[in-house]
Amino acid sequence: MQLTTPARCRAAVAFARRRPGRVAAGVLVLLLLLAALLAGCGTRLPGDAFSARATPTPGATGGTAGTGNASGTGGTGSANPASDTGVTADEIRIGIVTSLTSPVGSEVFSGPRYGALAFFQALNDRGGLHGRTVRPVTCDDGGSGAGNQDCVHRLIDQEHVFAFVSGSVLDYAGAPYVSGKAVPDVGGQPIGTAYDRWPHLYEIYGSAAPRDGRSVGWNGTLYQSTEVFRFFKQRLGASSAAVVAYNQADSARYAGQLKAGLEAEGYRVLLQTVDFALPNFQAVAAAVRADGSQLLFDAMDTRGNAALCRALDESGVTVTAKVTNVQNWSESVRKDYQSSPNCRNVLWATSSSLNYEDEQYPAVHDFRTAMARYYPDRAPQLSAWELEGWAGAQWLTDALDSCGAAPTRSCVEAFMNRAEPYDAHGLILPASFVPQPPPASPSRDCLNAARWQDSAQGGRGGWVTQVPSMTTTCFDVPQLPYRP
Repeated sequence: MQLTTPARCRAAVAFARRRPGRVAAGVLVLLLLLAALLAGCGTRLPGDAFSARATPTPGATGGTAGTGNASGTGGTGSANPASDTGVTADEIRIGIVTSLTSPVGSEVFSGPRYGALAFFQALNDRGGLHGRTVRPVTCDDGGSGAGNQDCVHRLIDQEHVFAFVSGSVLDYAGAPYVSGKAVPDVGGQPIGTAYDRWPHLYEIYGSAAPRDGRSVGWNGTLYQSTEVFRFFKQRLGASSAAVVAYNQADSARYAGQLKAGLEAEGYRVLLQTVDFALPNFQAVAAAVRADGSQLLFDAMDTRGNAALCRALDESGVTVTAKVTNVQNWSESVRKDYQSSPNCRNVLWATSSSLNYEDEQYPAVHDFRTAMARYYPDRAPQLSAWELEGWAGAQWLTDALDSCGAAPTRSCVEAFMNRAEPYDAHGLILPASFVPQPPPASPSRDCLNAARWQDSAQGGRGGWVTQVPSMTTTCFDVPQLPYRP
């Protein structure tokens, strides 16, 4: 079985690649959140890949500080050479670019940033990396391509960062410059297509595309997979689904991709379109009732989803599952859906990472402990993306640690490009960056899934994991080609 790209992750990339100055802010929210649907994807790996994990060296504590000498036992700063750009005897500078003050709001993109910052604070409190402090240098690109280029130029040309980590940006216009300067960018969210085109860019979910800088994916073709639809078909016995979209070109395009994936899995599909400015969700609720749709997918933003859920509850319409994505796998569900409790309690999310609430896993416990310590005010905003930002920082730290006391960019990239898949100490599905031919069909894809339950956590409500293990919840599914 060959390793292939988590193609469903790219199903909506075109939906997110907009010019902020040319489209309304509300549409931008929609574009982003649909693009985030691609982040809730599975992975395709041979079966033995799931036993290949980065294993902490004995003596390292949990997953917080990475492997080997990441706890600071590798010597003092005075013994360290200034081995590469951004590396001094006592410090390593790392860049984090986030579309924090973009038109879509500060919380939409912020999760990975805070997850990474919490990781590095925990790492530094434990002694840093080989006696060096890891100093994050952050930049807000404002959600624009020009702002993104300004950020990458400032961090590379003025701050002289060693690498980037856990980026989450609406328009990664600076990607060609980052790649041209051979600056590793580790663990970023693939909101656009940059991570499937440029070398030196390593998204959080891995990629098997050539990434030669010439074209996206395989000569301009990407692939979406259908493991999410197969999962609900087998788990819930679903055979019918409704897909709701705005009357906007990109929303309609993504809804079409959802429909194609569902139909490839044998679903009967009801496609509903609503006006973006004045959506009639009551009509959608009536159509869903008449059709008897079991599942509900959408190509809309959080605002539209919350309004749709209200309409369903007000009309007494129930579905077996309302399926959302990794971007909406967050604590904000508690407030966003407070007026539609019935709909909220059939809300499911899928991803390629662990449930950020599932503290039975030591790495998740480390994450939550650090967030509570360093960012207690973010408790109402915790999300799957925050956990994935932490995982990205873990990945870069392990890559740095593999270099010993003299880290270099080439050494970090050798770690990133190795054949052995990496899972951030179990936080993400095993991922790698070994180029492969276009994915064969069928291919094996795995996923994690959780459901919101108001009765969980002593009645406070929360996300409850719905699979015994994301590394064994796998399906042989078709790979559907598309051009972004």
